[in-house]
Amino acid sequence: MVCLQILSKVLKAKDPTIIINNDLTENHFIGYEAYYNFIMDHYRKYGNVPDIATFLETFDDFEVLDVYESDDYLVNKVNEEYLYSQVVPMLQQAADILTNKTSFDAVDFLRERLNGFNIGNVGNGVGVIKNIEDRYEEYQKKKDSEEPWMLSSGFPELDDVIGGFALGEEFVVIVARTNQGKSWILTKIATHVWGLGKNVGYISPEMSCNAIGYRFDTLNEHFSNSALTRGNDIPDYEDYVNKIKQDHIDYDIYVSTPAEFNKRITISKLRNYCLQHRLDMLCIDGITYLTDERYKHGDNKTTSLTNISEDLMELSLELGIPIVTVVQANRGATGVEVDVPELENIRDSDGIAQNATKVLSIRQNGEYLNMVVKKNRNGPVNVKLSYKWDIDHGTFEYSEKYMDASQAVERNTNSSYSERRPAEPVVNKQPIRAGERKGLNDMFAEAGI
Repeated sequence: MVCLQILSKVLKAKDPTIIINNDLTENHFIGYEAYYNFIMDHYRKYGNVPDIATFLETFDDFEVLDVYESDDYLVNKVNEEYLYSQVVPMLQQAADILTNKTSFDAVDFLRERLNGFNIGNVGNGVGVIKNIEDRYEEYQKKKDSEEPWMLSSGFPELDDVIGGFALGEEFVVIVARTNQGKSWILTKIATHVWGLGKNVGYISPEMSCNAIGYRFDTLNEHFSNSALTRGNDIPDYEDYVNKIKQDHIDYDIYVSTPAEFNKRITISKLRNYCLQHRLDMLCIDGITYLTDERYKHGDNKTTSLTNISEDLMELSLELGIPIVTVVQANRGATGVEVDVPELENIRDSDGIAQNATKVLSIRQNGEYLNMVVKKNRNGPVNVKLSYKWDIDHGTFEYSEKYMDASQAVERNTNSSYSERRPAEPVVNKQPIRAGERKGLNDMFAEAGI
């Protein structure tokens, strides 16, 4: 009946909005496909809904009803009937999989199929003017709260540029060519955020938990990483281990490999992973290792990676945590010795950069790590930073080597900045709070901000 009601409403009002805005297709009009197709073909060809007389000339058995139900009711009802027609055979297939394979296979099958349903109505939007009171209240909470609303990155100079990592609606991409230190930088960020008293998840497709753990020890306490991995004598290591066990049992860095996701890392599984460990940040060491739950036959890698990046951004917004991921640059990223990859050098998908809130491009240059802010949704871009990097001991000493004169920070006119950057790098244990960021005025001025 609801199909007849919708078609009658469209014919009488000569308005197909209820169909177009709610993505209703012929699949929603089971048994009435010919009626639907006639109306929509006419609309696409002539730009208007056919007159009732024109319609009845072809379908003289059709009864045009008087319809007084709301659009919301009709759309919900037709979607319910559509779902029923689709879900029943799907559940039968899942039951067959459950019988012949495993429950994991059955659940994955259902997730893939259910994710393909598009049953949402077109949103009504939120008025910027009408919503101004809510926006002001959110601003006041950020300004007055003693709890952090941005997480610092572990690179104070970078935080001056990007403000840190927002708690939600934050999808950060670190891009570089092979063997340039992407995983080290990701681990440093995870180690620093852990030092703020936060739980961090680290998806490691290529390295074991112990391998990441040794890097954590190097970054956290500056033990020689080569000595740790080779088993060389380190006199203070046992005392350090006991202190970590005693003082830091309330929060952790959870390292997981693809095997723990049944070799299939999906957004749904990552959501459960974040909730299970109550994560405050999720780090992913390689976006290409994730599986696209929205994959359809014929989709290429570019489409899948775009879908994954969109879904990661939605996950960040849903859970209220920043997500930081590593992306490989393609061969076009090679060039001048100090150059870093551009956004267009991101391998396989422009959609990754489009969905990212921040993109950090890095490249090693001898003993230096060069970093450029290539995308920054709420701040300046193309800001260059350089750090003298002792990889074996996990220290990063800020340097102006990579910066030209217009970007250099005048230490004698910015004492608060120089106080925050000691000669020997230390982990900044204080989270960023509203009103706390200052410095790098020259960079902002150059960027026109």
